[in-house]
Amino acid sequence: MLHDRVMVRVTSEDGERRSSGGIVIPATAQVAKRLIWGEVVGVGNNVRAVKAGDRVLFSPDEQFEVEIQGQAHLVMRERDLHAVAHEQAEHGTGLYL
Repeated sequence: MLHDRVMVRVTSEDGERRSSGGIVIPATAQVAKRLIWGEVVGVGNNVRAVKAGDRVLFSPDEQFEVEIQGQAHLVMRERDLHAVAHEQAEHGTGLYL
């Protein structure tokens, strides 16, 4: 990857899901634009906030898609990422995604 580009493998969360109230939402339902989670597999030289292996939240709209070894990946700028998930808080505040 070059410059501030990030390559993300989309984690497959296709299929039905449940609301917090227990209502089953079918995979075909399109309510609004949804942000999705993915795993970073490559970063450019100027990327500062993420590294390979991080789980990130982003919008799949208007990203570039590339297929590598039969698996779809998205290429985007670092600034297009909305959040990075961490297993535990770094400073003990308990606030994390």
